Amino acid sequence: MRTLRQGSVGPAVQLLQLALERAGFGPLETDGVFGGATDAALLRFQRANALRADGIAGAQTHRALLPWYTGYLVHSLRRGETLYLLSRRYAAPLEALLTANPALSPERIPVGTQVVVPLSFPVVPVTIDCCRALIAFCVRGLAARYPFLRAGEIGRSALGTPLWSLRLGDGPRRVLYNAAHHANEWITCLLLLRFAEALCEAFAAGGGLGGVSAAELLETASLVLIPAVNPDGIDLVTGDLRQGSAFERAAAIAAAYPRFPFPSGWKANLQGTDPNLQYPAGWEQARENKAALGIVSPAPADYVGPAPLHAPESRALYAFTRDFSPELTQAWHTQGRVIYWRYLDREPPGARAFAERFAAVSGYAPDDAPFASGFAGYKDWFIRDFDRPGFTIEAGLGQNPLPLSQFGEIWRDCLGILVLGLLPE
Repeated sequence: MRTLRQGSVGPAVQLLQLALERAGFGPLETDGVFGGATDAALLRFQRANALRADGIAGAQTHRALLPWYTGYLVHSLRRGETLYLLSRRYAAPLEALLTANPALSPERIPVGTQVVVPLSFPVVPVTIDCCRALIAFCVRGLAARYPFLRAGEIGRSALGTPLWSLRLGDGPRRVLYNAAHHANEWITCLLLLRFAEALCEAFAAGGGLGGVSAAELLETASLVLIPAVNPDGIDLVTGDLRQGSAFERAAAIAAAYPRFPFPSGWKANLQGTDPNLQYPAGWEQARENKAALGIVSPAPADYVGPAPLHAPESRALYAFTRDFSPELTQAWHTQGRVIYWRYLDREPPGARAFAERFAAVSGYAPDDAPFASGFAGYKDWFIRDFDRPGFTIEAGLGQNPLPLSQFGEIWRDCLGILVLGLLPE
């Protein structure tokens, strides 16, 4: 997290405001503007935690706020303490403590044992804008609360940001979901993070999700989620990246293409290459199509790059997909309430049936991608090379970036698609 003070704005300020609210130093509006109310709350927090009360959220303050960023803390057990006492002290259900600490017995725990304590709020916030810091905190928090979830990286972005992966289940059916190839479609990142948390919650509680037992889902499938293919671009669009050399390069790229509003119209990575026009399936046709629209150099959107797999984000997902060899993929985008399920005339076995099932539970329409945008995408390459069901799902309606007020509707519409993709045809 960057240093924040009065006058700071953006998603990092929203995160700070949310953490202070979670820690009991509100009420605060998570508006992303560091004003007087945020300053007063931060000063109260700093005094209560024996920090220098300067109203500046620097490294020490962020470290003290870490439990309220990630949704858990680590408690070193003292003499006489038990999981039952910790449950009462932190208002953490005993079941949640046992889930987070599967190797511990609630009756006999040695003094000094480090106990992960889940706090009394969801890890994934769906009411504030997305940014790289939020994604990292969510990954860290989910992995701590639910040790059966395995967090990792599939590679690094153009700026060296981790491309996080979340793995759930040990079933024979391999499934891969990815989101946010396009920076201004970042609401799909929150969708996959929320799905990971909901699935973990249901499994830990012995419950279900979308009408299906969570245990059945995780016994059937080995699921990998890549919540943000393009994390750097997300920071640019949501305003967490507002200065520095990377921002200046992006602004210069945008200045050459004024048709795209800056930064809200930015889809590309920070090199100005569209990550979803980088896959080796009709890349030359995609280059011709975009050149006809005047996109012939790094741009906020629609530049195919100098060669396939030039963008490190696309190259990482390509390599991971080849290694994982999923039986089904979903690539999440916005907007249009449509499901693209073929590449040209290629119709993998079972793809039509899945598309119809997804449509039935969501109200989205199965369709063919328009010729002008139907090449060099992740779904196109997956279908061509694997001949297995691969889908691009355009969630929601409106102009990108979609407002967070749509998240609830998108979640209700799309949960069934996420669940059914884990089950065999």
